[in-house]
Amino acid sequence: MSQPDEESGLRIEGRRARDARRHSHEAMHTVFEVYALHPDARYAAQAAEAALALTQRLERDLSRFIANSDISRINRLEAGEATRVSLETLECLVIARHMFEVTDGAFDISIGTGLSSIELDEDALVVRATQPGVRLDLGGIGKGYAVDLMADVLEEWGLRVALVHGGFSSVLALDGPVDGEGWPLTLSDPAAPARVLARLSACQTSIGASGLVKGDHIVDPRTGEPVRGRRAAWVAAPRPATRGQAAADGAPRLAVTAVTDALTTACMVMSVDEITALCARSPGLEAWVLEDHGQDGAGEAGLRHFGGMHSDGPVALQTGDA
Repeated sequence: MSQPDEESGLRIEGRRARDARRHSHEAMHTVFEVYALHPDARYAAQAAEAALALTQRLERDLSRFIANSDISRINRLEAGEATRVSLETLECLVIARHMFEVTDGAFDISIGTGLSSIELDEDALVVRATQPGVRLDLGGIGKGYAVDLMADVLEEWGLRVALVHGGFSSVLALDGPVDGEGWPLTLSDPAAPARVLARLSACQTSIGASGLVKGDHIVDPRTGEPVRGRRAAWVAAPRPATRGQAAADGAPRLAVTAVTDALTTACMVMSVDEITALCARSPGLEAWVLEDHGQDGAGEAGLRHFGGMHSDGPVALQTGDA
């Protein structure tokens, strides 16, 4: 049995969830899992294995720690040089660039080294550098993208009652285990896991999580300074009906868990006003930010909620300590 990422503060609970069969695979420095309910256990296992097999292939393309990955080759480009990449890498880069624009630079896979110096030829699947020195890291979006593709595979196999996650920091709930009910999830203080902050019921919903229990690894790319005053953040968004396609407004592929991954990282560094404005212009989007009120993050933390409760988004069953 795998353990959820202690920084995410996100857990699954409830008898129905425990009844689901679980299948797991290690990739991208975390454990991916599929929870599935299906009358044919063998068939469900085959579908889950097909979905999980994607993660190893994606890691070979997206990891900056693999010498010949797409991202490593991009990071070695000099001005004027180009490299061909996989469709999945190109899609991740398009999504990342869109999230950079949506968050006014609060989410930046180049951490301030020059995302704008990378040109993307979406038809030819080619990435070109206009200047040297860019350093890309898809760690803030790659797991969510993998979860999106895994969910697509499960649905192709006919598994609709399922939940997919990557270390519980990137979660996508498909149809819930009971008609009319979603998958039961809790948001907890990563520094005090027994302190439940909110209970959610998620159906056709993505939830991303970020936290700082392990230290100052989240940096505001606009200033270069590590995050202060935030202990964790979560972002939830409804899964679009036209997933896997480009949005009508020219935005990239609707890979919702990649988007919530990016936005939860951004919410760790954005101001309260910026998060409020983001949710106001994004129907169905919700965010929770756990703010520190003690020195060095040791004191009690307060939860802020942004965005309204929507019928097509996650349903909060309870908020506050439980």
